[in-house]
Amino acid sequence: MLGRRLEIAGHILDDASDCFVIAEIGHNHQGSVETCKQLFDAAKDAGAQAVKLQKRDNKALFTEAFYNSPYNSENAYGPTYGLHREALEFGKAEYTELKAYAESLGLVFFATAFDMPSADFLEELDVPCFKLASGDLTNIPLLKYVAQFQKPLILSTGGGDMEDVQRAYDAIMPINPRLALLQCTTTYPTEFEKLNLNVITTYREAFPEVVVGLSSHDSGIAMAVASYMLGARIVEKHFTLNRAMRGTDHAFSLEPVGLKKMVRDLKRLRVALGDGVKAAFPEEAAARMKMGKKIVAAKDLPQGHVLTEGDLAFKSPGDGLPPYYADDFYGKPLRTAVVRDQDMLFEFVDAVQSAELQALV
Repeated sequence: MLGRRLEIAGHILDDASDCFVIAEIGHNHQGSVETCKQLFDAAKDAGAQAVKLQKRDNKALFTEAFYNSPYNSENAYGPTYGLHREALEFGKAEYTELKAYAESLGLVFFATAFDMPSADFLEELDVPCFKLASGDLTNIPLLKYVAQFQKPLILSTGGGDMEDVQRAYDAIMPINPRLALLQCTTTYPTEFEKLNLNVITTYREAFPEVVVGLSSHDSGIAMAVASYMLGARIVEKHFTLNRAMRGTDHAFSLEPVGLKKMVRDLKRLRVALGDGVKAAFPEEAAARMKMGKKIVAAKDLPQGHVLTEGDLAFKSPGDGLPPYYADDFYGKPLRTAVVRDQDMLFEFVDAVQSAELQALV
């Protein structure tokens, strides 16, 4: 990475780039490869650059007691939390098939590694980058372990404070500087007043070498656009085919129409920001002429009349001298008679004082 620049599977992310949009599938596929492919199709159609799953080695990740604990949620896919997770977990065959399918669509395919065995699994699959979840912000051993794969590493920072983020940054960067930090709030859905988008600015100032982004659990699309304005160049949003589907993440996920609108608005914003140089566009000329003003005589005036403020008017169209020249007429005698609404010209007055006006006469 050179400066604030990160390359992910051929996509260049920097301050001048489009936003890299990640459709976070998570487990919204409900354990179905075909549903997952439908989500990939919809993400591609919406304009996302990447699709992301979540990989867990459930028995390595959870304590035995937690794995075997009853899970009575209406969203459960098994009687215990462990069996619920296993029902939603894809193995090597499914991941291989899904990676190939995503790549056939031109999508970047990767996943969140929740533990070291899952990181090894994904590295063997040769994903182009890694995601680490907010829950592992303080898991320095896992951060270092994934960093040593020397691939782009995207880290969410929900639930932490600046000390936690700095600690993670300090652990990763000496091993692998290809890091992106995502502002995130780990509530589902996140209330707008808890998004704290200004942290994006804080990160950009504190970590000028890394790309910054947003992992957002709010239910709309506007905050992603606002985050781009603040400097985010990665936006990760949970994605589903239907928010009414069974599962904990569907309710705050974007549906295909929402994701398409978000991608559209992000692309529009990058173009709309422009270069910051204030100048008139050629396309504005007609409107400027129609709505602009020129200096005209407010009434019939005889030759020799000394002009005062009441003698001039400012009317459309703006095809004559603009009103900012009015002061150059006041107090001067007319060389010729003029009639009401007649365009005022420099040669109508007795003298020209300014160098600018002298050049125009």
